[in-house]
Amino acid sequence: MSRLIKQINFPSDLRKFKKENLKQISDELRDELIDVVSETGGHLGAGLGVVELTIALHYVFDTPKDKLVWDVSHQCYPHKLITGRRDRIKTLRKGGGLSGFTKRAESEYDPFGAAHSSTSISSTLGMAVAKKLSNNKNNVIAVIGDGAMSAGMAYEAMNNAGALKSNLIVILNDNDMSIARPVGAMSKYLANLLSGKLYFSFRETIKMIISAFSKRFSQKAGKAEDLLRNIVTGGTLFSELGFYYVGPIDGHDVENLVQIFENVKNSSHQGPVLIHLRTQKGKGYKPAEESGDKYHGVSKFNISTGEQSKSKSDTPSYTKVFAETLIKHAEQDTKIIGITGAMPSGTGLNLFEKKFPERTFDVGIAEQHAVTFAAGLATEGFKPYAAIYSTFLQRAYDQVVHDVALQSLPVRFAIDRAGLVGADGPTHAGSFDVTYLSTLPNFVVMAASDEAELVKMINTSVEINDRPSAFRYPRGNGVGAKLPAINEVLKIGKARIIKEGKKVALLNFGARLEECKKASDRLLIKGIECTIVDARFAKPLDEKIIMELANNHEVLITIEEGSIGGFGSHVMQLLSDRGVFDTGLKFRSMILPDVFIDQDTPEKMYEIAGLDNISIANKVEETLNSKIIFAKNKNKITN
Repeated sequence: MSRLIKQINFPSDLRKFKKENLKQISDELRDELIDVVSETGGHLGAGLGVVELTIALHYVFDTPKDKLVWDVSHQCYPHKLITGRRDRIKTLRKGGGLSGFTKRAESEYDPFGAAHSSTSISSTLGMAVAKKLSNNKNNVIAVIGDGAMSAGMAYEAMNNAGALKSNLIVILNDNDMSIARPVGAMSKYLANLLSGKLYFSFRETIKMIISAFSKRFSQKAGKAEDLLRNIVTGGTLFSELGFYYVGPIDGHDVENLVQIFENVKNSSHQGPVLIHLRTQKGKGYKPAEESGDKYHGVSKFNISTGEQSKSKSDTPSYTKVFAETLIKHAEQDTKIIGITGAMPSGTGLNLFEKKFPERTFDVGIAEQHAVTFAAGLATEGFKPYAAIYSTFLQRAYDQVVHDVALQSLPVRFAIDRAGLVGADGPTHAGSFDVTYLSTLPNFVVMAASDEAELVKMINTSVEINDRPSAFRYPRGNGVGAKLPAINEVLKIGKARIIKEGKKVALLNFGARLEECKKASDRLLIKGIECTIVDARFAKPLDEKIIMELANNHEVLITIEEGSIGGFGSHVMQLLSDRGVFDTGLKFRSMILPDVFIDQDTPEKMYEIAGLDNISIANKVEETLNSKIIFAKNKNKITN
């Protein structure tokens, strides 16, 4: 049998085939997806679950004129394979290659970039309104699922779409999964919906759609159809939000999907429609189907066995160090609570949950709720740990400010994936948390330079009961530092001196400490001795040691893996307030550049960012050789 998929480079090629060919094309696309990800790594399970849906959507709708938006978009690899990117597909998630998510700059078939959750309905509603205002009749389709319907933003958008009666098609890809098993009342509602034997056959579904959209149906027939629809939807939710509900439908029956999409596309119905599909994450690949997370994210793997290649390391991951340290504290302190937003394995709280299931709360993709939920726990004397990736905590910034900081509540923020994260690229980089947290009154903000320091910061946070605290740590493995006992705490706002030198001081905040040491070794070969200090705290600053560095060195350079406005900016403000720059101190702040850095290896990304050891050494030499322009005197500033 000839492989039809090789003839399809664009959706226009797909539309040349007969409907009866689509099953074969779907099977071939699934095989191609497995082959690609086995070599590139990345998101597999979600893509396997939407193969038939991808084929049906591009077969029926006139993409890219019709706008197709994938929520989160980690399921977009099949979409990329048939939208002109097959020749580059094995560059996925590599430097200079294709993004692992949809990206507007990459293709006209990606009308909206996404890698965070629950944005599809809002963005497509904006497109639908724009088309109406422009008298454009093209369709707009949002595909949402994988837990994204647990976030409030999806319902805010649906409520707005229903009120506007916008012509918008929302496809609920219900696969009973997000990254982990789904949680919450919404998940139970959808499960109950499907358990009542109200599954529509192909003929019954078409009959319902035709009767619903036909101009000629009688008033009596219309009432009967409404009754049937209300029974199917539980009589509430989607219809109450103003959506016409269709489903649930088998999301792997490609010919059925095509027929339904054609009826919806060609109907005269005015207003938003929600098509509820039932799919299986990991569909068609046995190791994925049998895996607990359905092979959500994978490294390179052996197709025959499903065995993934793992990087070898003798040191534990920062995530595991966090989880195991928190477990030790929780064994002694019953007030400690673990909270995550649909990322139990990613944050290590799955390990915590095994020991303390009654003290672990996965709230779904709902970081805003997670933060205020933690604040409520804190008011009652508990010690909540909100374990959230840096990039996802951004969604809850108002709650961090208003519900936590303003009330000085002792919520502890464990900020995973701080700094640049490699293949996931700029959407998942933890670039801004130091800036957006250290500007807040009443906060303690820490960054671990190694796994031992992380343990000490967790220990310290347990004892902070009068204000919120946060500690950040990178993705990946530690450096091999010996882990301290859980009773070793830090003095709040106290830095540590790593090495003493002359003329040049490197003031590090976070996981660039090893690069500072390497830079110092490079400089020593040239006769330049450096003092190295691990700041530990961006807030409060160790003002005493910073002033000593400023007074006793010609050059002071801060290094951090964060954006402008963070640690270096606060140090600069302190020095400015104390008048230090009048003495002729040469100060530089090394931060992430004011650009979004595309995916690559973490090492290459830090090289691009100018935060590797060579860049640090070069910055020292460049600063030493620079001239002082504005210094008024050479008098030392006292504390």
